[in-house]
Amino acid sequence: MHRLSGLSLLALLTAACTTSTADAPKATTTTARATDTAPPPARAPALIVAGGTITGTVREIIPVESYLYLRLDTANGELWTAVNEAKLDIGATVKVYNLLPMEQFASPTLKRTFARIYFGSLQPVAPPPTSAASATTGSSDAADAQVGVVAPARGSGAQIIASLWTEKDQLVRTTVAVRGVVVKYNAGVMGKNWIHLQDGSGNPKAGTHDIAATTLEAAAVGDTITVMGTVRTNVDVGAGYKYALLLENARIVGR
Repeated sequence: MHRLSGLSLLALLTAACTTSTADAPKATTTTARATDTAPPPARAPALIVAGGTITGTVREIIPVESYLYLRLDTANGELWTAVNEAKLDIGATVKVYNLLPMEQFASPTLKRTFARIYFGSLQPVAPPPTSAASATTGSSDAADAQVGVVAPARGSGAQIIASLWTEKDQLVRTTVAVRGVVVKYNAGVMGKNWIHLQDGSGNPKAGTHDIAATTLEAAAVGDTITVMGTVRTNVDVGAGYKYALLLENARIVGR
């Protein structure tokens, strides 16, 4: 009687162990399913090179003084651009020319930082002058001159000319760095040298494509330089000369 009970108990224990092993979940199966259903990692839109163009559908419009920030739905994904002021509606298709990419651009006006934004123009910008005379002597009016796209300055305080005009009221008395082509140069005026720079950004019709800077250092028309100076607005230097935007006491930090 005791022997039969022992054999029966052994058989029950063996069956229980077999069932437990067969029913246990397999780790490899669970891992495979998780891998199969996981979404692909998100990828940042490819960088569009300076001077390029982009076409997209307007999804958001943020107006600022003489400029528009646009969120566009494009073939490269969702992108932010800053363009000259124009009458646009949500859903409109636009083409932005002469792009200048800026990384980690901080807008004091909007109180936000764009991981990447493209400054550009909603219409083609005229090509730079081709004659040797116009390229070396400069224009009597700096607003008449136009240059191609110039790679922007890098590092702390880096701006392009279009963004300086857009954010000028918030950047007053701050130090910024700008890289551009010298289109006009007047030496020894009121104890300073006066430089007009352009970088291919901004709107020539609105005059936001050009910036003046004062410096004690020398430059020449046609030079591509980087300057660091203090932002000033509504500067009246006398003799009928007034500047809505001026970089004062600039230093040439790159050529």
